[in-house]
Amino acid sequence: MPDTPRTDPPPEELPSHSPYRVSDLMTHTTIAVGRDASFKEIVELIEQWKISALPVLEGEGRVIGVVSEADLLPKEEFRDADPTRYDVLRRLSDMAKAGAVTAGELMSSPAVTVHADATLAEAARIMARRRVKRLPVINDSGLLQGVVSRSDLLKVFLREDEEIAEEIRGSVLTALPSSTGVEVRVHQGVVTLAGTLSDTALVPVLARATRAVEGVVDIRIDLSHPVSDP
Repeated sequence: MPDTPRTDPPPEELPSHSPYRVSDLMTHTTIAVGRDASFKEIVELIEQWKISALPVLEGEGRVIGVVSEADLLPKEEFRDADPTRYDVLRRLSDMAKAGAVTAGELMSSPAVTVHADATLAEAARIMARRRVKRLPVINDSGLLQGVVSRSDLLKVFLREDEEIAEEIRGSVLTALPSSTGVEVRVHQGVVTLAGTLSDTALVPVLARATRAVEGVVDIRIDLSHPVSDP
């Protein structure tokens, strides 16, 4: 009886990699203050450098907190507030900040931070979950290395279309079975994958691996027709 040809199950994931880490896009020259910095000094720095928050440092540069615009606003918000009102009493921490005059009194602590080797997706998730616009980037000792902002993370979408296409060809399509005839085209960050795929079970795997490439805005899959120019 002839042997039955062995067919391996399709992989759950295709190898892919992101060439970008937080260290690639962060701002290395960082404006920061010590815990004794005055309220007015903080406001002046935020206005001068057009930033929304400042890391607060201690010692040789260890991040101990962050002062943001949100930490400063209570001083104006509660300027004429009636302290006996219930809605004010519920916000005792904001009331305390309304009377604060130094970074140490104003800062949110501990600081929400990220490490330089974190992926951009990890940094984006931290920003979204903690509702912050900027993250101090620290090393293993907690020392400040830079700052990464929302706008920094969005820079990956400035990648050239052909650069994205080449990465997909090199890190995603090369892992497909040799009998596969998938082609890739990218226009304005939208990836079109077309051609033939020997195993349809690979379609969602291929989609996930392609979407993981930095700079991909969206994907279109048509594995019944070859890629055509727009």
